[in-house]
Amino acid sequence: MINYLIMGVGFAFASVVQPGPFQAFLLSQSLTNGWRKTIPLVFAPLFSDGPIIVLVLLVLTNVPDGLLKILQCAGGALLLYMAFNAYKTWSTFNENDEQNIPSQLNLFKAVMINFFNPAPYLGWSLIMGPLFLNAWKESPVNGVILLTGFYSTMILCSAGMVLLFSAAGNLGPHVRRIAIGISVIALVIFGIFQLWSGIVS
Repeated sequence: MINYLIMGVGFAFASVVQPGPFQAFLLSQSLTNGWRKTIPLVFAPLFSDGPIIVLVLLVLTNVPDGLLKILQCAGGALLLYMAFNAYKTWSTFNENDEQNIPSQLNLFKAVMINFFNPAPYLGWSLIMGPLFLNAWKESPVNGVILLTGFYSTMILCSAGMVLLFSAAGNLGPHVRRIAIGISVIALVIFGIFQLWSGIVS
């Protein structure tokens, strides 16, 4: 049970601190509109991920177990690739790179940005989907714990990023770089775990 909670929390943290369209949008809104008006936008994944999860799980539940293991290994490879990209971002971090996103506050826009972002599709088809199915087969409680840990961490970390970005111009970028460095380590650990789980099982 605890391992699924750790996986959900760890992957959510690593996902949140990765540079991407949704994170850039939150950064822009934080700097231009302040944290009070931006905080509601951190809930956008709850609205955008629903159809993605349903679609992915419908596909995954109708494929042979062997293919799920292959997808699990592919997910591990994807995590290691994300770790490599995160490392490049950490090593060449520039606090001004993400400050040119239009600043129109709109929850619907935030949902659409995340919905058309390929990251949730890749994450759910290669990582979270197979992991959720394994957890659910063991016990539905494990599946619920995985989802709860994942989305609770995603929302809390996104809210924390919004607060940091809004608090001070110098504090946010430095803390963000540290968080990206931590995410590199987390992605490597979880990538190796995914590969090991797929190969051994």
